[in-house]
Amino acid sequence: MLTPLLAELAGLGVKLAVEGDQLVMQAPRGVLTAELRGRVMARKPELLLHLAGPTTRRLDFSLFYFASEASTTPGDPYKLLLDGARYADQHGFHAVWVPERHFHALGGLFPNPAVAAAALATVTHRVQLRAGSIVLPLHDPLRVAEEWAMVDQLSGGRVGLSFASGWHADDFALAPERYAERKRHMLEGLETVRALWRGEAVERTGGGGRPVSVQTHPRPTRPSPPIWLTAVTSAETFVLAGEHGCNVLTCLLGQEPEELAAKIAAYRAARAAHGHDAGRVTCMVHAYLGDDLATVKARVRRPFSRYLENTLDLVANLARGVGAGLDPASLPAAEREALLEHAFERYWRTAALLGTPASVRPLVDQLAAMGVDELGCLVDFGLEADEVMAGLGRLAALQLAVSK
Repeated sequence: MLTPLLAELAGLGVKLAVEGDQLVMQAPRGVLTAELRGRVMARKPELLLHLAGPTTRRLDFSLFYFASEASTTPGDPYKLLLDGARYADQHGFHAVWVPERHFHALGGLFPNPAVAAAALATVTHRVQLRAGSIVLPLHDPLRVAEEWAMVDQLSGGRVGLSFASGWHADDFALAPERYAERKRHMLEGLETVRALWRGEAVERTGGGGRPVSVQTHPRPTRPSPPIWLTAVTSAETFVLAGEHGCNVLTCLLGQEPEELAAKIAAYRAARAAHGHDAGRVTCMVHAYLGDDLATVKARVRRPFSRYLENTLDLVANLARGVGAGLDPASLPAAEREALLEHAFERYWRTAALLGTPASVRPLVDQLAAMGVDELGCLVDFGLEADEVMAGLGRLAALQLAVSK
């Protein structure tokens, strides 16, 4: 938090100002020691955002899906996906995001985001359709370009792609040889997809062992789709996204808003240094809005806690997959429940759009001021489909209020 530092500076008579992209400090003689200056400059990105005040940047609201199979409508697991997309298309939401997940119930409805997006293309007309994210090292870029060009045609040019290097070792049962250097494979695959999308040919080896030059079909509607890199805890990935001219898809998992602010600042500095425009930052946030704060908290506590429990199980699988000692599943039941309660309260207070339109507005404004351009509202964390659909109206109203 910046508050203690700002209070200390005010007490010492230190004044801060912004000149261009520089942080200027004015202080009485002898007050601005090297130690104090160092602490201030260490928080420069956050201080620049704080001093800049409210942003006039447009903040888009989108829907984001990542369901656990257990939380879906029995016999119709994709009902909320299709109904929510139709609603988003008709009520001003910007995009619908679908993930890629393998071998686990959490997100397991979406092993192929291209298939999900193709289905959405047939029931929507306006809303953007985005993959969040394609784990590129698991795939041949030729297939990625082919599949998503088809979705681009089906949707009339509404496709956007976020690429990730992958983080879960079990997912790499599909391509175990790529796990160790997955980030390199992602970046190389990214450039191959871009080249294929532009209509360029790539060299491969055919079945007869001879080199062949191949182009992908069908041709997409545009020479380049919007492209994101998925980045969360690694500041390096934010910088890589900026250097490669990509947008960023992130979330508040494992980081506080102030930490994210510094990473966004580094991302935009990297884009500027490589001759790119400001780019676009999308932040996924869990979301459900009601009319009464206490009622919403009581209603979401159990399903959201169970959703977080699935996340713990995923982390346990990760720990086993890489030989680490951390295994939340081995915790005694009471400690596990205490951990889930702590996690729920953290999201409720500072990291999710759970509550009423008025109670979540400060977080929305904070994220916008930090440089976030789009909120990907994850709505399928375990509530009944009818409840989620009712809450979408309040999200749509909040988007209108924010845009005024």
